[in-house]
Amino acid sequence: MSEHVIKKEVAGSKGRYFIEHDSGVSELGYSVASPKLVIADHTQVAEGHNGQGIGLVLLEQLLAAAQHEGFKILPLCPFVNAQRRRHPEWDDLFST
Repeated sequence: MSEHVIKKEVAGSKGRYFIEHDSGVSELGYSVASPKLVIADHTQVAEGHNGQGIGLVLLEQLLAAAQHEGFKILPLCPFVNAQRRRHPEWDDLFST
């Protein structure tokens, strides 16, 4: 995967990490339930960018924030939940 600029946007209790591509936007959206719990709502990858690891790159941003800020992630998004199951080393960052 080539280098992409990951941006963060927050509006109230909703937020997202995203990458803008020529073909659209890839994003991982979340909701802040409390200072200690963030819900990973959805992940969407722009057309033509599937299979490039972009969803994982976006998830890694949320994981880093959870580690730094001390919140747990509730993985409602099927992609995030699948990645959680594949990476037991992340268990302490999730609330399931």
